[in-house]
Amino acid sequence: MSTPENKRKRKRTTTTKKVKKKKQLLSTPQSTLFLSIPYDLLLHIVARVPVLYYPTLSLVSKSFRSLIASPELYKVRSLLGRTESCLYVCLNMVDHFRKGPNWFTLCRKPDKTLTGKERSGYILARVPIPHSPNAEFSSLVAVGSDIYNIGVNQDRFKLTDCSSSVTILDCRSHTWREAPSLPVGLYACSAGVLDGKIYVAGQSPDGYSSYSLTKSVEVFEFDIKTQVWDPVPIPGRETKSPYMGSTACIDGKFNVVALGESVAYDPKEGSWDLGPWLSGHMCSYSYCEIENVLYSAAHGALMWYDSQVKNWRVLKGLVGLPKFPPCAQVRLADYGGKIVAMWDLNAPYGNCSSYKTGIWCAEIALERLNSCEIWGKVEWVDNMLTIFDSFSLVKVIAATV
Repeated sequence: MSTPENKRKRKRTTTTKKVKKKKQLLSTPQSTLFLSIPYDLLLHIVARVPVLYYPTLSLVSKSFRSLIASPELYKVRSLLGRTESCLYVCLNMVDHFRKGPNWFTLCRKPDKTLTGKERSGYILARVPIPHSPNAEFSSLVAVGSDIYNIGVNQDRFKLTDCSSSVTILDCRSHTWREAPSLPVGLYACSAGVLDGKIYVAGQSPDGYSSYSLTKSVEVFEFDIKTQVWDPVPIPGRETKSPYMGSTACIDGKFNVVALGESVAYDPKEGSWDLGPWLSGHMCSYSYCEIENVLYSAAHGALMWYDSQVKNWRVLKGLVGLPKFPPCAQVRLADYGGKIVAMWDLNAPYGNCSSYKTGIWCAEIALERLNSCEIWGKVEWVDNMLTIFDSFSLVKVIAATV
């Protein structure tokens, strides 16, 4: 027969056990608790987490890093319809000749690190990619979860030499792999994606000093599905300028921009024609294509190209977007149908004899009101990263993971 004293003892014992168990749970690393969950269930849990949190999750443990880089996770994300745009930034730091470029990705800051002063809650997190190859603005194109790096010489002391090199960055595992090389080595390659094909324009070694684009530039076609290059270059079209600048894919055509003019290749017709006037707004690599519209910030203001009237128009709205500094490196990217603009901004620090550089970012939603009017709504503006050494902002690019 239980007495009131025995009941009190049992109650105290039960309470003590609960307290001990709670302390054990609190002292157990969260990663251990998560990894005690069946692997398939854990995959489905992590697959539902936005990729903006993956850089933070990868810091929890080696097991989490392996999980986030596993092909199974991205198969589950695809089956669940959870694929998203993931933003990457390529920077050349002062030691890039020795170590190669640095890659960063847009990351959501953990709540505990937010101070209330942030405008967005985002930062740029370094992506640990060993042995990253040299890259240039025009050589990088995104296809699904892959970023192609085409025609850049990997000898860091011969960057201006021609190259047939092609490498691919897998944005799920953050590893580089070799891809089929260009049929010939080219100078100053510039690539674009159009209807399941990658088109690459570059100056051939034989015609590098020629005075016509037909003689000096070759265009090759790469089938993304079969991973095969067409060995025969696309016949060119003669222009007044021997110097090739950049390329852009709009209105179903591959536009090759030379100095002061451009020519456009129509894959369906298999023919060239005079292209739109693009060179003045593509000279500084401050441009991107979004849903068949070309946007540019080359002259300090965001503009878009109206292909119907063959003229540049100002992007309206943009309330809250700071003015880009005159000498800033401005880069634009298609981030899930929105513009992401990044630029550098110098500021003094210490005794004001030294400078630090902030990499600023703005996300801009787009709305087309009619055929001749597009408005931009600034969703947030913030400083993503502070750098105390010199650097060059190579490119901002988004992959789908």
